[in-house]
Amino acid sequence: MIPFFINQPSNQIPESTTTKILREHEAFGYHQSLPMYAATPMLALPYLAKKMGVGQIFIKDEGQRFGLKAFKALGASFAIHKILQANPRIQTFCTATDGNHGRAVAWAAIIAGKESVILFPKDTTPKRIQAIEAEGATVIQINGTYDDACVEAEKLSQENHWTLVQDTAWEGYEEIPAYIMAGYLTHFKELEDSIHPLPDASIDYVFLQAGVGSWAASGIYYYLSRYGIRKPKIVLVEPLEANGLWASFHAGKRIRPDCSFETIMAGLNCGLPSLSAWKIIQSGADACLCIPDVYAQQAMRLLYHPSETDPRIIAGESGAAGLAGLLALIEDPIYKELKSNLGISSKSRILFFNTEADTDTDSFDTIVGL
Repeated sequence: MIPFFINQPSNQIPESTTTKILREHEAFGYHQSLPMYAATPMLALPYLAKKMGVGQIFIKDEGQRFGLKAFKALGASFAIHKILQANPRIQTFCTATDGNHGRAVAWAAIIAGKESVILFPKDTTPKRIQAIEAEGATVIQINGTYDDACVEAEKLSQENHWTLVQDTAWEGYEEIPAYIMAGYLTHFKELEDSIHPLPDASIDYVFLQAGVGSWAASGIYYYLSRYGIRKPKIVLVEPLEANGLWASFHAGKRIRPDCSFETIMAGLNCGLPSLSAWKIIQSGADACLCIPDVYAQQAMRLLYHPSETDPRIIAGESGAAGLAGLLALIEDPIYKELKSNLGISSKSRILFFNTEADTDTDSFDTIVGL
């Protein structure tokens, strides 16, 4: 198995229901109106960059977002806001999750005065379930994978007249996932006065971790709409044992990968890519690589135990996955062709996103040595 794919993107935004919604609906102003809103920091790590042999490393740290330790609330809150604008009588929202999205839906439902039902796959850790119960949700754990939980959430929503707020799209279900993706655009826009001024993005590479691909596709849409063919090179990172995008790139179409779905990167432990995300990803991603868990663990430790005066960053298993992708490129010769193709060098300026903090504290403490 060659654990990467080198894409030849068109760098053109595909026309679809999703891109129309992304173009027409502005979430940034809505998020700024929330009393608990604060822009998350963008941090420079010069000593880590020197250690890894690149020019500059920047990380946007989403660990403090709305007090939920993850960026997902940006998408869930905006989607629920748009849904209730159209139908304020809705009472219950439902979703399937590996953790962070479900907690975000539960949180957004509570602040809207509504209820939520959250479904989990069988391998979700108790800590993640407890965090969502603490947000007031009704939780259901099924004996199946994330994809199975999505199917069950859709079924229960239809039977109980709940509103499904899923962050993956399929035929006939694209509008709500698109509102979620529109919400994600907020934290890219927060960087426009610093690392993303026009006409130069001021960076060369952006590493985006990917589960079903909705967040990664939002990032790609942002860079394509702002910079077009001048965008930074975009590299997608996913777990070796949950490699839906890698498998789909090789197949030339969306497929469910043939892998174990056993990975510590719980937020990325997904199968079939989102329909609307896939179209954008094909158009704008420069490469995709899948990595073993050991690199996520290594990245978490590097961020928690920084060099010299670099800031400490608390990154969870999925949050550290972007940096873990760069570690794999540098350390494992199996990725040599990809690294050469990308042209990463001692002058490269690279941006990562810490998409979650220690959302499973037991696992985090063990990995970083606390």
